[in-house]
Amino acid sequence: MPDHGTDTPCDVQDGNTIGTCTQMGSTLAPENVLSPCGDQSVRGHDEEADVWNSLLRGKHKSSSVELLVKAVLTDQSQFSHSIFFFTDGTTSASTIFTIIDHLDIPAGVGTFEAEVSVLDINKTDTQVSQVIPHARRIRQLSPYSTIVVISDELEFVGSFVKWSLKGRLVVWSTRLLTITRLTLAHLQPYYTSLSKMNVMLLIIKESQDELRCNMYVHLPFSPQETLPLRVGYWTPQRGLLLTSHLPLFPEKFSKFVHQPHLLAASAESPLHRMTMIDDPVTPGKQIFHFGGPMGDLLDYLAEALNFTYSNVRPPDGVWGSKLGKGSWTGMMRMVMTEEAAIAVGPFMIRQDRAEVVDFTASVFLDYWRILAARGVPEEDPWGFIFPLAPLVWAAILAVMVVLATAIFLMNLWFSYKYIVQGIWLQVIFDYLRILLQQDLSVPVYWWWERILLVVWMMGTLVITRSYSGNLMALLTVRHIAQPYQSRQQVLDDPSVTMIWMVGSGFEELLQSAKSGIYREMADAERNGRLIWRTQAQYPELMDSLVKQGDHVLIQVDSAMKALTSQHFRRTGECSFYVSKEMFLPSVFVMIGPMDNPIIPALNKRIMLMTEAGLFFQWIKSADLNSTVCNFAPTKITVRTTLAMSNVRGMFVILIAGYAVSLSILCIEYLTANIKHI
Repeated sequence: MPDHGTDTPCDVQDGNTIGTCTQMGSTLAPENVLSPCGDQSVRGHDEEADVWNSLLRGKHKSSSVELLVKAVLTDQSQFSHSIFFFTDGTTSASTIFTIIDHLDIPAGVGTFEAEVSVLDINKTDTQVSQVIPHARRIRQLSPYSTIVVISDELEFVGSFVKWSLKGRLVVWSTRLLTITRLTLAHLQPYYTSLSKMNVMLLIIKESQDELRCNMYVHLPFSPQETLPLRVGYWTPQRGLLLTSHLPLFPEKFSKFVHQPHLLAASAESPLHRMTMIDDPVTPGKQIFHFGGPMGDLLDYLAEALNFTYSNVRPPDGVWGSKLGKGSWTGMMRMVMTEEAAIAVGPFMIRQDRAEVVDFTASVFLDYWRILAARGVPEEDPWGFIFPLAPLVWAAILAVMVVLATAIFLMNLWFSYKYIVQGIWLQVIFDYLRILLQQDLSVPVYWWWERILLVVWMMGTLVITRSYSGNLMALLTVRHIAQPYQSRQQVLDDPSVTMIWMVGSGFEELLQSAKSGIYREMADAERNGRLIWRTQAQYPELMDSLVKQGDHVLIQVDSAMKALTSQHFRRTGECSFYVSKEMFLPSVFVMIGPMDNPIIPALNKRIMLMTEAGLFFQWIKSADLNSTVCNFAPTKITVRTTLAMSNVRGMFVILIAGYAVSLSILCIEYLTANIKHI
């Protein structure tokens, strides 16, 4: 499909017609370029040509050209505006220079010429094809360009249309102004192409008494028999007059006059769900329909641009993967071959895709995450440690050290006798017995000992009561395991298999990775720990492989929410969780054929939708349960009798303590016997 460009002048000089054409960048089929009219399109006007040439040689020639060009380009120029002239060799250089002298062109001018061969049409075609690449390189230096095509030869016009599309000379940002004496009937084979370009067609009619230039616009998706719309005309006496509500170079794709019916390539996804509905045309028959947030977006665009649409599914049901020799699969192939006007997706922006299709404005930004099955409630045998935080345990140990130091220093200061007898060490063990709630009788000889004892007993009372209460509560807690919170944790577990979406482009990412975590994933694929599946298979995989716990699913966050919401709606359970790690930030869009002018029109509507926050509102309204499992508890409480599994950690410490004490006893016994010997 062709693209559009900037505006240009319409003028007449030295027997030559001056004009510009703008087209979109997709390739036009050769049969749409070649005219069935042959040479008689121009050859039958020799007498009129003589009259025309005599007019051009008139004294008013330069002023007429200047007035016409200025009238067409008024309010159309940009700060970086440039103009490129294409002629068929019959327009003299002085004519072009005269036009340039009367224009204000801030970004420069380019002139290109390809001679028309009356005897050999292929020679004309070859010359035009050789000029187009040079013009495209220069056009890319200016964001606002007007291409002026000047020719009365149908062969030249046809070759320019053909090669400007193939060579991507004319895009939507480029306006095309075509000035010719060819009639609308001669140009009928180009109606479809011209309707998809930002082109003004200036057809000049002349007689001995009047010089007149009619200006036409080809509206997109018009029926084949519909004539172009005349938006204005120009005469030297009256200047430029508009005859339509449309301005020069109108935004033809902002809202379609003729409501077209477009095909939208669609595949099932969490954001674009497929359902079967009754066919309104054929009773008893059902057809598929796509809903969800992406379906709401497509409905919004259809109403805004005034088109209807039908969903078409790719035979392989995938987004599209690149094959050899530049071919693609899935929805990508359908768009590239123009089987579909747009593809809904949503598609992740990638460089290899950008080389063959056009992206719309960003629909949403999302991150990839890991979805895995929630574990069953488990008992923690070391739960008796949890009533006190690690910092509290460290504080108790520190206080014991400070207490021992204080007692030692006090005894050293007040009674050297105690130090000799080692009674201060006995006091430390007595204080430890108080912490462990053992009964004892503590002899107190000094006032400072009484103060330490009272403060220590109050502190241990609070600590022990808090510990016993929290321990009783924690013995009723069951922990739900969520072990895979990052890609590295998945890779470190050899029993887990990853599921990625086929056709998402990550095949190329893994194949091109030379190091890092994606290199490890590529190695995991070779070991059978990474498999590729389609979006439509995800719900079934969640209920089978993922729920077993030996598979994890990798998907974007918004799709994760939709999948878990659908599972909750079916089962009433939150059986899955998503990882805390988010990776691969990705922009998601819709796609269209390369240089398709409908894409800029869609972009304006999508940006308005994004700024209003409609898309995420559609996500919420599509799945009212989309967030119900986001904060599912990782711990639950139960009421049941204590089992050995609850307290086995305590028995481990008890047995370990007995083993240590027995070892120390043996060491003391052996040491005592050695001393006696």
